[in-house]
Amino acid sequence: MPTETATLGGGCFWCIEGALRHLTGVASVHSGYSGGHVANPTYEEVCGKKTGHAEVVQVVFDPAVISYADLLRMFFTLHDPTTKDRQGNDVGPQYRSIILFHSPEQEATARTVIAEIEAAKLYPGPVVTEVVPFQHYWPGEAEHQDYFARNPWSGYCRVVVAPKVAKFRKTFADRLKSAAA
Repeated sequence: MPTETATLGGGCFWCIEGALRHLTGVASVHSGYSGGHVANPTYEEVCGKKTGHAEVVQVVFDPAVISYADLLRMFFTLHDPTTKDRQGNDVGPQYRSIILFHSPEQEATARTVIAEIEAAKLYPGPVVTEVVPFQHYWPGEAEHQDYFARNPWSGYCRVVVAPKVAKFRKTFADRLKSAAA
């Protein structure tokens, strides 16, 4: 199966990873950092707001099963793309909405999907999602991988992640892997 990679940031990577990993056609989702200027950043450094990195997920997917455009449309339901450097109570550049494209085709698709969202007036303000070329991905620490699946009872997961994942699963029930449904 030929795969593609999408690199996306929309607030805390635990929320995005916790939802996208259940989609049919998605082979893997890993949490990490991208879009900054520091090599091998740590979570603490990224949270310190001096690396330029965003919390992102790298999604490996089969474009014959789920298109990049559909993946982006689903991604946009998981966060507010109209708030700069913020998602709810999470504030800072590491929480910005960002698409790091891996090809000119991905860039064109991202811009088209954003234009669709704005034309449909799905949000009260303009989309501020950065669309930038992918340069490097730094894997997050082991404790950040599959965080929601391993820590569903932690306070942040119960209050923030679980409602987003539940809404996502309900909205896209027909697109979920059967084991996750």
